[in-house]
Amino acid sequence: MSEVMQHVSDTASSLRLSDNAKRHLLKCLSEQENNKGVRFSVKKTGCSGLSYVVDYVTQENENDVILPFEASYAIYIDKASFPYLKGMEIDYVRQGLNHKFVFDNPNQTGQCGCGESFTVE
Repeated sequence: MSEVMQHVSDTASSLRLSDNAKRHLLKCLSEQENNKGVRFSVKKTGCSGLSYVVDYVTQENENDVILPFEASYAIYIDKASFPYLKGMEIDYVRQGLNHKFVFDNPNQTGQCGCGESFTVE
C-alpha cells in the first residue's frame, strides 16, 4: 500500500489545471449523473504521432493514475499516457466563438502545422 501512496504522492503535482479549466470541468461534470471525473490520455494519430484525449469517467480503470480534483471528482490518467502528460498544464480558453483546452506540455518536442497532434522524444 505504501508503494501506491508513494506513486500517487509523486504524481499529485504533475498535472496542473488553470482556474478556467477547473471551472469548465466542474460545470461539465456536474451536468451529468454518474461522472466520477475526467480522464486525460493520448492516442496515436495525426501527422506528428500523438493527440490528447479528454473523456468523462463513470468507472475507473485498473490502469489509471488517480489524482484528487474536487470533493466528489478526480482526474484520471491512463498509466501508459502518464509519461507523455507528466508536468503538463491545462488551460481552457475562449477565442472568438471557439472554446478549447490548451495543453502546455513540457514533454512535447514538436507539433504538426494544424496543431492537432504532437511528438515527444
